[in-house]
Amino acid sequence: MTATPAGPDVPAGPAEQDATAGPGTPVGRGTTTAPDGAAAPGDFLSHRPALRPDVLLSPALLHGPATVHLVKDPVGGGSFEVGAKEHFLMRRLDGTRRLAEIGEEYGHAFGKRLAEAHWRQLLRLLGARGLLAGGPATPPTTPVRSGSPSGAMLRGTVLRGTLRLVADANATTGRLHRLLRPVLRPAVLLPAAALTVAMEVLLAARLPELGRDTWWLLRHPVPLLAVCTLLWLSTALHELAHGVAARHHGGTVGEIGLRWRLPAAVMYCTVDNYRFLRTRWHQLAVAGAGAFANLLFLLPFLAWWAALPPGDPTRRVLSALLLLGSVQALVNLVPLPPLDGYTMLGHALRVIRLAPESGRYLRLRVRDRPAAARYPRRARRIYVSYALGSALLVLLILAATTALAVVLTGLLVA
Repeated sequence: MTATPAGPDVPAGPAEQDATAGPGTPVGRGTTTAPDGAAAPGDFLSHRPALRPDVLLSPALLHGPATVHLVKDPVGGGSFEVGAKEHFLMRRLDGTRRLAEIGEEYGHAFGKRLAEAHWRQLLRLLGARGLLAGGPATPPTTPVRSGSPSGAMLRGTVLRGTLRLVADANATTGRLHRLLRPVLRPAVLLPAAALTVAMEVLLAARLPELGRDTWWLLRHPVPLLAVCTLLWLSTALHELAHGVAARHHGGTVGEIGLRWRLPAAVMYCTVDNYRFLRTRWHQLAVAGAGAFANLLFLLPFLAWWAALPPGDPTRRVLSALLLLGSVQALVNLVPLPPLDGYTMLGHALRVIRLAPESGRYLRLRVRDRPAAARYPRRARRIYVSYALGSALLVLLILAATTALAVVLTGLLVA
């Protein structure tokens, strides 16, 4: 699963005045300038601007040393970051409250009162991006994708590229969601999850048999091709599961296609607004849906495998499918980029760009300790923990891979 990241555009901080200071120069009295720069009579702070109701605002996210919120225009496709103070103000631009009222709330929350200059700066930014109700919409700033005849179906070269498989990915996943909605309920999904856990426990107990049968499969090209075809089909279901889960939890799907870098070719599904889903659980569900679909795909083959006697050639093929399919699903849950487990960890921690920012923080600790000391305590704890944990995980994977290579070499010599 892929997602469209937000850009690093962060507006300048608010122009504030100490809430305990004297009134100073009157603000917003007499003739003022409207957000678009034209002269407008009356009290500027009595205006009641409104953010467009479809504009998406994310919860607080850690990005380096800063806590930010993502803002996205679902029509134009543009996205950017704002700080906590700008987010506080934007959430209150509902068309019912005067700027003066919002300013009072801001003063109570942050101990500062807003200067008129900040309101002008913020409204000018929102107006320029087409995010204010009643203003002109901003034209799309990202490549046209779902549902547009102008979106290129084929991009890249013969050796490396992408092919868009459906014209409107959001509508396609919407139809799949309507079809599957009866089973997307806790009463169905929880028992299914329990079955997948029981399956993995059973397969772990039979790991020696599965290993021997997988080694047998590697020496038989015809059944090996059949297993590889089924595993590729499982990857396609993996990507569609991301899209269906996104639609189920209020998300949108931008594109479904085929990505290749010869000799490998895999399907992909782009979820456009996963950062803006209602709850953290919804984000985790969308990110984990692919691995869950992979495990569900194996359940009928498990029943077939259990019904066959040991040594049966078909059972051997199914053993390899179950082992390789389980590895395919569980590896996707490893919290390393670009795997789904990494995306899930970022959602759980509410962090953007966890791996790059962890590396950046560690470099600062070596080269610029004062800059590293300015990171909040939570950021320091998260970045150090992820850097150490991911390094340990990579070492464990390398050790396991080496051990497996030694075992396979021994089997080959024997």
